[in-house]
Amino acid sequence: MGMRKKKQKDGARMPAQGAGLLRFFEEDTRGVKVKPELAVVLAIALIVGSILATVFFV
Repeated sequence: MGMRKKKQKDGARMPAQGAGLLRFFEEDTRGVKVKPELAVVLAIALIVGSILATVFFV
């Protein structure tokens, strides 16, 4: 039997778009919403607080 070739579409799709990964931000989920900048600042504050606690209390 002969092998069939798949027809290619005129416009090539991006892999992430084809897998549905770009639709992640379109969905509205329940829960706490935190801006990325705030999350980074809080993480840095936690690291600095840990270092200061280690220096002054140990």
